[in-house]
Amino acid sequence: MGTLFAMTKRNIKLFFKDKGMFFSSLITPIILLVLYVTFLASVYKDSFLLSIPKDFTIDKDIINGAVASQLFSSILAVCCITVSFCANIVMVQDKVNGVRKDLLASPAKKSVLAIAYYAASFMSTLIIILCALAVSLIYVACVGWYLTFVDIMLLLADVVLLSLFGTVLSSIINVFLKTQGQIQAVSAIISAGYGFLCGAYMPISQCGEVLQKVMSFLPGTYGTSLIKNHAMRGVFAEMSKAGISVDAVNGIKQSVDCRLDFFGHNVSVGAMFGVLAISLIVLIGVYVLINVLRKKRV
Repeated sequence: MGTLFAMTKRNIKLFFKDKGMFFSSLITPIILLVLYVTFLASVYKDSFLLSIPKDFTIDKDIINGAVASQLFSSILAVCCITVSFCANIVMVQDKVNGVRKDLLASPAKKSVLAIAYYAASFMSTLIIILCALAVSLIYVACVGWYLTFVDIMLLLADVVLLSLFGTVLSSIINVFLKTQGQIQAVSAIISAGYGFLCGAYMPISQCGEVLQKVMSFLPGTYGTSLIKNHAMRGVFAEMSKAGISVDAVNGIKQSVDCRLDFFGHNVSVGAMFGVLAISLIVLIGVYVLINVLRKKRV
């Protein structure tokens, strides 16, 4: 345990020591929030207004709260994955610099090194995502706060679970990377494409039927919906209190992916959590198996 703790601490220090990588990882969620607010807030607002019956007047604070909740939940869903690839760069850097070869020559077991890389990447990712969550909550408080203490605790649980998922996903991919250029290329591809694949940049409900079915098999889709459900639960409750019909509220939920269908069957929030948790366990098993079967090499 002493070796594991020391290696984990060492990897975390190396990541935060690289100021460029740390600040770029930290500022990315904030930049996304600014871009979303600047360019997409009005689009989301119009979308919510179109979903509300024409003869019904609703408090603008509720709409602003709905927009803010959708914006920050989408950002968190993406960043839990993309930031983990940045945090996991230490694994590849050790290969490039020859440090991993020295570590493997030491008494430290290969399994301990693998766990240390994973634990350090997860903790580094979580620190950055929690900072992004704090900034997001400040933004929500300024435009329309409808979150409860339970909602915030559930959001924290979602962030932890999705960060664990993103970390093991990046760890599996990074095992096979040998240069810093490769990980930068992979990170760029993940950053550009993951948001679309998980329904964060554009709701799945707006995609074609075939693409919707394909995306229903991806765990990230359910992770995004899970965060959206907990971020927007209070807003939907407030809409119901304001007199909006259940059908109208359900229609809004469907439009922002808070309600997902798997081949015609509605997926509950508990099922979404189960899909993400099972996917996490399977990927951890794959990561362990890869490290067991791979030869002792850099």
